[in-house]
Amino acid sequence: MEMTNNKTQVPTLEPARQFYFMDLLREYNEKKSAELGRKLTYHIETFGCQMNAKDSEKLAGILETAGYVPVESEQADFVLYNTCTVRENANTKVYGRIGYLGNLKKKNPEMKIALCGCMMQEPHVIEKIKKSYHFVDIVFGTHNIYMLAELIWRKVSGQKRVFEILDGTDKIVEDLPSEHKYGFKAGVNIMYGCNNFCSYCIVPYVRGRERSRKPEDIIAEVQKLAAEGIVEVMLLGQNVNSYGKTLDNPMSFAELLREVEKVDGIERIRFMTSHPKDLSDELIEVMKNSKKICRHLHLPMQSGSTDVLRRMNRKYTKDDYLALVEKIKTAMPEISLTTDIIVGFPGETEEDFCDTLDVVAKAGFDSAYTFLYSKRTGTPAAIMENQVTDEVAKERFNRLLALVSEQSAKLTERHTGEVAEVLVEERNEQDASLLTGRLSNNLLVHFPGAETLIGKLVKVKLSECKGFYYLGSLAE
Repeated sequence: MEMTNNKTQVPTLEPARQFYFMDLLREYNEKKSAELGRKLTYHIETFGCQMNAKDSEKLAGILETAGYVPVESEQADFVLYNTCTVRENANTKVYGRIGYLGNLKKKNPEMKIALCGCMMQEPHVIEKIKKSYHFVDIVFGTHNIYMLAELIWRKVSGQKRVFEILDGTDKIVEDLPSEHKYGFKAGVNIMYGCNNFCSYCIVPYVRGRERSRKPEDIIAEVQKLAAEGIVEVMLLGQNVNSYGKTLDNPMSFAELLREVEKVDGIERIRFMTSHPKDLSDELIEVMKNSKKICRHLHLPMQSGSTDVLRRMNRKYTKDDYLALVEKIKTAMPEISLTTDIIVGFPGETEEDFCDTLDVVAKAGFDSAYTFLYSKRTGTPAAIMENQVTDEVAKERFNRLLALVSEQSAKLTERHTGEVAEVLVEERNEQDASLLTGRLSNNLLVHFPGAETLIGKLVKVKLSECKGFYYLGSLAE
């Protein structure tokens, strides 16, 4: 990586430009730390999805390169909220937390407050922050995460408040520092944005259009992670199944998986999220024949009603979804299938809801993330007629939850007594005598063992099923 220490000439190309500002900021922070007699601290609070979590790792890497040290609480010199805006109440939650930061800032004159992420791409949010939260120092969105050091430099150089929101971008800036939460598994962005425009979803408006990373850049990152000791990678995108369509030389997601599988040192490959309309026979075949791709597929259904799916703009029918599930399970009978389901979408009738229950019964989901429909301002669904009442939606939600829970417990139990490979992730938080690990199918297992096993793949006997996890013991 070519970096410049010439303080009079700012690089124009990325990421050299950002390393330049990290360098300046590190010198500034060293002087400030000497004045205060302590290191300057930072804290990042992440709201939302796996993509946000990955973004926060990059933001942490930039901050640590610039001389900040992490702390667990918001009582820090630099606090950053990486926000989500998928649901309306997510915004309300963030506003409350920002108010709390204002009180903390009164006690620490060194404190800087920054907000970023999806919520910051909404114009009405920016106006509210400008008018009602004068103590917020830096605001930026989803398209310029990489600019954090430059934006902080502007602030410490005298700019009163820094607002840098881009409407969109065709840039993909990688090769920046990143602080992984775990030393043995990591996320890898393979694409950004979304072109699907589901009628209930704000993501395409705040994350922009689909942009795929070059396969050679993805493979280089995976190779670097493997060299650092990472054994499991999670390939990330809003819809990984449409990877490669925007490349100069198009490549399918299945072809990318084949290349990732060739990387020595990587033992497990996961990915999310998959849109059913784009899941190809080629991908099923690659998964079936792979020794590394985990036996877990998250395939969001959203509704079992063809009519509701049409209004959601999902571009598949109930029969399409069931046929796809059958195809997947025929190829891989042992696969763990999970899904997302929305209850109470505008216009959903009792008949529509019964279609959802029918798909759940037939598909055999190991688990399902179930949501009550939440009206999202700025989406087509928010102004649809026949909004379902809270009372009706909650009653349906409880019926769905009962079916999912019953089905999930039965499916999980089928592995009792088996010996399975487990990636050991951490010391169990509730019982320090146990380790917690994850099976290929994404289920958790708790078992006695030494802390030296964390980050390793071990064989564990699944002795007892507890509904959504197992208790086990190291295999002889």
